[in-house]
Amino acid sequence: MANYRYQVRTPAGQVQAGVLVADSVATAAAILRNQGGHVLQISPLAGGAEAQGFLARLAELNSGKPKAKHVLDFTTQLAVMMRAGINLRSALEGIADQTAHPVMKKVILALKTDVEAGKPFSAALARHPKLFGRSTSTWCGRQMSGSFSEMLDRIAAYIAQEIDTRKMVIGAAIYPGIIGTMAVLVTVFLLTFVLPKFKGVFQGKEEVLPWATKFLLGLSDMMVDRWPLFVGGAFALIGGIYGFSRTEVGGWWFDKAKLGLPVIKNMFRSLYISRSLQTMGQLVNAGVPVLDTIAITGDVSGNRLYERLWRTVYGSVKQGKKISTPLIKSKLLPQAVVQMISAGEESGKLGEVLDEISAYYAKQLKDQIKAVTSMIEPVMIILMGSVVGFIAMAIILPIFKMSQIVR
Repeated sequence: MANYRYQVRTPAGQVQAGVLVADSVATAAAILRNQGGHVLQISPLAGGAEAQGFLARLAELNSGKPKAKHVLDFTTQLAVMMRAGINLRSALEGIADQTAHPVMKKVILALKTDVEAGKPFSAALARHPKLFGRSTSTWCGRQMSGSFSEMLDRIAAYIAQEIDTRKMVIGAAIYPGIIGTMAVLVTVFLLTFVLPKFKGVFQGKEEVLPWATKFLLGLSDMMVDRWPLFVGGAFALIGGIYGFSRTEVGGWWFDKAKLGLPVIKNMFRSLYISRSLQTMGQLVNAGVPVLDTIAITGDVSGNRLYERLWRTVYGSVKQGKKISTPLIKSKLLPQAVVQMISAGEESGKLGEVLDEISAYYAKQLKDQIKAVTSMIEPVMIILMGSVVGFIAMAIILPIFKMSQIVR
């Protein structure tokens, strides 16, 4: 038996708090419901529940943060329950009971508590911006009584598209990353384990050694004798690059580089256009005000250059101009896309036009990821082969020279 602090809403609408003794949280909740109250919150008090609270906290830490997949599952289940006619509070309670992820379960229960306290569902979602995002809470803020399930279906489709896009981009980087890592490991192995074994063979014959062999022997000695310096330097370099990318200046530099490097610029351009216009199209179709739509589009674009572009559009629209007016001067969107957006504004079918453009660029993104992957594979293989071949030739050539001298 343990003590639990609770908050309930009585049939008269008043919120009451107190402490009761029960075997578990479920038993305490059942007792309160049998008394006719709606449970708002139940939490164990210090004492017998301390170990249980510690274990629950440990489970939360081990499970990590909820991912987009957990949000997708939650949104899909909620849409099905709402379509079946289940009220929001009961739907949230049912989903929480079936959720295995402890942190996600805690968030859903917090949403249920906020809803029972009389807050709009959009306001409850807005309290968890890192998980649901500003666009999700805004969509739900525009829900109508008869179309809430459709709104949730639209959000689920958007999240699923984002997950697929993220998987494609990560998948495109896996193979080059593996090849690059193997190239570094093989090079380190040759320089620290293989080349030192030939040092005795080459000793005293430095005058006949080519420059490549001398360079590699010197580098090998440095890596063997001062390996802590090299390891620390490697970690410092990686940490410095990561830290620089998190700064405002570094973030701008990397965002510009993504749109400027010859091999990957088209891929990232399609990614940002597809993501921006898909979000804008969904929000326009949901009836979200234009200014809110543009602001959210800039937030989710994923690149500072596109974010600045949409801020410019926001200021222009706020002055009474059309969305397409400031886009004409920008090089971040193709002129054909700007013309279609302008046509959508004129015809009153902007949402449909944006959906079609984003679908086109989503397909372009898939094709360009395949093209970039197929292009990077031979380049990485050639690079790895060149490094290993250079080291091998630096070892073999001196041996040939010494054999000719002996003859």
